Amino acid sequence: MSRRSPVLSLAGISVVLCATTAFTAPARPLSATPPTRVAAPPAVTKATASTAPKALVEEAVNIDWRVLAGLDYTNGKSTDTLKKLEGKLVRIPGFVVPLDDFQEEGAEFLLVPYYGACVHTPPPPPNQIVMVEMGGKKAVKLNLFDAVWMSGRLKISSVESPYGTVGYQLEGLKVEPYSSK
Repeated sequence: MSRRSPVLSLAGISVVLCATTAFTAPARPLSATPPTRVAAPPAVTKATASTAPKALVEEAVNIDWRVLAGLDYTNGKSTDTLKKLEGKLVRIPGFVVPLDDFQEEGAEFLLVPYYGACVHTPPPPPNQIVMVEMGGKKAVKLNLFDAVWMSGRLKISSVESPYGTVGYQLEGLKVEPYSSK
C-alpha cells in the first residue's frame, strides 16, 4: 500500500492557481463606458491606418466585453448594436496574449477580457477573444500582466488561433495603458 504525501506537487499547485485565476475578477476593473454613439467616424484607408492621427483614434467608440458578447458564435448572428460597430473604430479594454509563449513584441496577438485567459486554462468563448493585427505590421510591446486599451477597426469574423476559435479581428491602430478614462 503506497502512502501519499499531503503536500501538493508544483504541478498540482500550478493547476490550482490557473483554475482559480480563470474565474476570479481582474485585479483592475475593466468596465468601459458603454457605447453612447455608434456614428461612423471618418474613414480610414489602408494607407493611413498605420499612421492614424491621434484625433482619429480618439474618436473611436468605447465598447466593453458585454457588447462583444452580443455575437452568438454558434450561428454567427449578432445584436443590432454589434452589427453597427462592424468596420468602425472602437476602443476595447483587455489583456494581451502573445501568439508565441515567450514573445515580448509582436504585430499580431490576442486581446482577452481578463488576465490569464488562454494561458494554461480553457480559452474564453470566441465572442470574448479578439485577434489583433497592428496596422503596417508595427510591432508593439506585449505585456501579459497589464491591462490595455486597444484601438482599431473592428471586424466580426471567425478565425482560428493557437488558443482556439476567435470571434473578432481588429486592425490595431493604438495600444495604451489602461485607465478608467
